[in-house]
Amino acid sequence: MRGSLGEKINQGGTADIHAWAPGQVVKLFKEGFPPRLIQQEARMTQAVFAAGVPAPEVFGEVTLDGRLGIVLGRLDGPTLLQVTRSGVVTFAHAGAILASLGLSVHRMSPPPEAFHLRGWMDTAFRLSGDIVPKHIASDILALIDRLQQPGDGLCHGDIHPENVIMTADGPRLIDWTFSIRAPAALDHGFTHISLTEFALDVTDNPQRPLAVNAAAQSEYARLSGKPVAALRQAMETWLPIAIVRYFLLMGGPTSERWRRMMQRAEAALRPQD
Repeated sequence: MRGSLGEKINQGGTADIHAWAPGQVVKLFKEGFPPRLIQQEARMTQAVFAAGVPAPEVFGEVTLDGRLGIVLGRLDGPTLLQVTRSGVVTFAHAGAILASLGLSVHRMSPPPEAFHLRGWMDTAFRLSGDIVPKHIASDILALIDRLQQPGDGLCHGDIHPENVIMTADGPRLIDWTFSIRAPAALDHGFTHISLTEFALDVTDNPQRPLAVNAAAQSEYARLSGKPVAALRQAMETWLPIAIVRYFLLMGGPTSERWRRMMQRAEAALRPQD
């Protein structure tokens, strides 16, 4: 594939973004990141872009000095987090953007490439050793079996302001590595955890992620024609699954906050008296 490794534009926990060719970048994954997940991100990003979801275009996959990468359309612009921090976008508007993007994902039919939640969790439990106690893993799989329906849709799996690029053509949703076939309530759970738990450990203003999350739920309910209370109730039902999946992706507890979250998930899984 024509192109060459150019300047580093950005970096994250799993990959670096470099200029590649005119109008293109390469997302170059760090050594040790599972090739299967890289290939999955390429397939899923290509599928959702083709379906009209505001995502990057995929041009192919490359290997550079032993590192695997995906060549993507270049998205120029700040992240939604950056423009919300600066005050260019209000908390309410940021939440509305997340809601609109989420709904565009949830309204599309899952492509054949999409992983099924049950299979993904079962495999992750087996490969993760003792990160999640076996009784919790067993209860989570049982909960999925009870809740998941054949007609479940697509979840992005990580909708939050840092994964939204504010381009001149509108917001674009990036990082499709952990997309999954599951109901929208699970995606709401992921966003809720990200903004009301994880973000609080790193934010300069704790009120911002909380306000953005509340606005996202309110606007999603308005756009979908569902009461906010019903949306939140469905999310709470799926929240233990969302917490444990995040726990698996992070490789175990990273703070006292996450230990408390796992305790909450375990308590929610217990039969109620």
